[in-house]
Amino acid sequence: MIRIGILGDIGSGKSFVSKNFGYPVFNADHEVSKLYLENMNVYRKLKKTIPTYIYEFPVNKIQLSKAILANDSNLQKIIKIVHKETQYKLQSFLKKNKNKKFVILDIPLLLENKLNKKNDILVYVECKRAHIIRNLKKRKNFNSRIINKFRNIQLPLVYKKKKSTFIIKNKFTQKSVKDGIKKILKIIENERSGSGYRNNWFIS
Repeated sequence: MIRIGILGDIGSGKSFVSKNFGYPVFNADHEVSKLYLENMNVYRKLKKTIPTYIYEFPVNKIQLSKAILANDSNLQKIIKIVHKETQYKLQSFLKKNKNKKFVILDIPLLLENKLNKKNDILVYVECKRAHIIRNLKKRKNFNSRIINKFRNIQLPLVYKKKKSTFIIKNKFTQKSVKDGIKKILKIIENERSGSGYRNNWFIS
């Protein structure tokens, strides 16, 4: 099983790229959303930690947003609570798909939370700033202040890009992304029997 981690800016289309690989995807954002809806243990911990904002189950994302905007430390408190549960979900996903050729890890804090492994192949999704802004504004309850708070806890994009094996340009068209993914998978197949992967293959 080869693990492929997807990196990039918020709104760059990491999930769009991930699902076009055609292999099992672990989408951390989706898993966290399910925790808010289904996990009573997560709710109890959040209620205990930030009771002013979290007081009903399932956890309301508007309440979470208010908590994040009210205090810079609240975001870290929330992440700490959901991180442990997300790790359990990730391990279950990896175990379930251990015989797959590839698995795709769409985890925004993959490097920050040290969830990556030495042999992971990292793919950085590059996207024009205008496309990122347009993509973000399509999101329900879009709030630029919250987006900036999430950006502030992430590693610099320059660092993530430098660490990546591949850099794929996302033009938000399925054909261009699929063509880029085909090139990536072909290079991986060709390099597997070699001495390893060099970083920063530009895929356009």
